[in-house]
Amino acid sequence: MGGGGKGSHAIIASSLDPIPTAGRRFTGGRGLFITFEGPEGSGKSTQLLSLAARLRQQGWAVLETAEPGGTPIGLQIRRVLLDAKNRELRPTTELLLMFAARAQNVDQWILPALSDGQIVLCDRFTDSTLVYQGVGRGLGSEVVYELDRIACRGLAPDLTLVIDIDAETGLERAKLRNREENAIETRMEDQEAAFHARVREAYRRLAEDEPERVRLIEGDRPIKVVAEAVWAQVEPLLARRASP
Repeated sequence: MGGGGKGSHAIIASSLDPIPTAGRRFTGGRGLFITFEGPEGSGKSTQLLSLAARLRQQGWAVLETAEPGGTPIGLQIRRVLLDAKNRELRPTTELLLMFAARAQNVDQWILPALSDGQIVLCDRFTDSTLVYQGVGRGLGSEVVYELDRIACRGLAPDLTLVIDIDAETGLERAKLRNREENAIETRMEDQEAAFHARVREAYRRLAEDEPERVRLIEGDRPIKVVAEAVWAQVEPLLARRASP
């Protein structure tokens, strides 16, 4: 996630066409695939953990995963991607590594869990790559969707929850967390403010273009309030999942 590229903010409606929907809707034994998205420091990871706990309390089988990372192999790729020392990592390399980690996650964990009827909660998925690398890096959506076709083979979330927060507030949160944890995976937070502004705007545009799948949730509120807003979006899908 290096510097922004030429035309990285120029996003048109056609460039955010939905990913092919083969196998997208949960039917029969297929589980439910929910992803959490948002700018740095939005609180999406906290909300994912909260939702997972609530689902388990109700008896649902849940798999939690994250990107980049998730699998042991994916975690090794994550270290390369996010280590602040890797300043020479180029945007195209970054993009390919993201999808390498994702392909491993899809094949090793996500698809088997969905086939088993579980609810899969994923901290970031292809939408992150679309807004961070496609828009933020200026690589465009076409290459992102093409790699998604190869790595994910039509798999797309049933529901995507974008925890929205202004870039400045989110970065302050993220940097404070990194200092407290003495983190080294700070390469994303180290990007310039304009990059993070592009990312946030791209998420908001995505929610406008795909309102059936992508739901924008105001993240600058108390954690419990945001959690209830998340639940309000998830509960109707659970009713469908439980119906004959």
